[in-house]
Amino acid sequence: MAVRLFPLRGVPDDEANDIRELLADNHIEFYETSAGNWNISMPAIWLRDDSQLQQAKTLIGDYQIKRGVQQREIYEQLKREGKHRTFWMLLQEEPLKIIAYIGIVLIILYFSTKPFISLGR
Repeated sequence: MAVRLFPLRGVPDDEANDIRELLADNHIEFYETSAGNWNISMPAIWLRDDSQLQQAKTLIGDYQIKRGVQQREIYEQLKREGKHRTFWMLLQEEPLKIIAYIGIVLIILYFSTKPFISLGR
């Protein structure tokens, strides 16, 4: 019976490609499902045979630990070089967009809390 191994929603393309390559290199049979035309289905990597599930989970777990370490190192290097993106950099790059987002958040907060605040009067 097929079993879902790795959900792909929100996963960067390079990570998904690495997972596919990892499974193929270890002779683990899998297939993928896409999000569909309206992006409402479950994009994922599925195992055809659940007897390989533990091996696949172990391989992916090890890979994700290595990837986490690697991504932290990249971030630290960018931080040392002053090239990492901060809120202030984003504000300087696209001030209207950031101000619009903040305004939308404040409007939502206002309308979400207004009934409760006026209830106490």
